[in-house]
Amino acid sequence: MGFFSWHTQDTDKSISNHYSEKEVFTVYMIDDKGNSWKEDKYEGYGVFGEKDFYNLLAEMNGLGTDRSAGIELAFSGKPFISPNLVENPKNWEYIKDEPECCEDQGFFYDEQTEEEE
Repeated sequence: MGFFSWHTQDTDKSISNHYSEKEVFTVYMIDDKGNSWKEDKYEGYGVFGEKDFYNLLAEMNGLGTDRSAGIELAFSGKPFISPNLVENPKNWEYIKDEPECCEDQGFFYDEQTEEEE
C-alpha cells in the first residue's frame, strides 16, 4: 500500500511524510464544525493529530467512522464535504473544497518536482 498525501489548501505545499528526504512541517486538519487536529510529524497514512482523514471524511458525510467508507467516497467521483488541510489555521476559514492530492504521495519526489516548488 502506498502513502496518502495532499497539498495544503492555504500554501499549496506538498505534505511530505517524515520518511521522505523533504523536511516535514506542521499541518492542521480542520472539519466543518471548527475542530482541528495538529500534526507535527506526518507519517504518510492519513492521520493528523491522532485523527484519521478518511474516518473524519466519513463522519462529515454521515457515514459513521468507517475509514473504508471514507476512502470509497473520496475516490467515487460523487460530491462530498472534506476536511481541510492547512499550515496556518488562524488565517483560515473552512471551505467545502477537498485538498488536492499529492501526486508524489508525500514521499516519491524527484528533481523536477523539487524545482517546481
